[in-house]
Amino acid sequence: MKVRLEIDSSLQEPEVVIKTPKDDATVQHLKNLLEKSTTADTIKCYQDKTEYFLKLDSILFIETADRRLQIHTADNIYTSKKHLYELADTLPGYFLQVSKSALINLYQVNALSKSISNCLISFRNSHKQIYASRRYYKQLQERLNEMR
Repeated sequence: MKVRLEIDSSLQEPEVVIKTPKDDATVQHLKNLLEKSTTADTIKCYQDKTEYFLKLDSILFIETADRRLQIHTADNIYTSKKHLYELADTLPGYFLQVSKSALINLYQVNALSKSISNCLISFRNSHKQIYASRRYYKQLQERLNEMR
């Protein structure tokens, strides 16, 4: 493997490009490592008046409900003062929008149950579930297949 560094003063932020003859497990692992290392691994949220810093790995999904942003873990629900679109821009690539009002952590997905109008997503080590709309289903399925 060759590693090369190019300095470009016109860039606003660092950009990493992986050039490869084929997409394989090693390339995907490298991509995942880069994504994890370039983003914050915690998110600030609240429960009542207490401020928490949740690890991104512990988040199952994030949804907007009752005009509030709710962050779901296996055991708790936290709130955030941000909007869903603001959070979506800062989260790493393993978070995916599955409806107009929800993002999921792809690493936490356990099962998909498809029906005519939507898709029910179940998560690991949790009873919690969320619906993905038909519009986002194909992308969800493709991303899960890439990861496995």
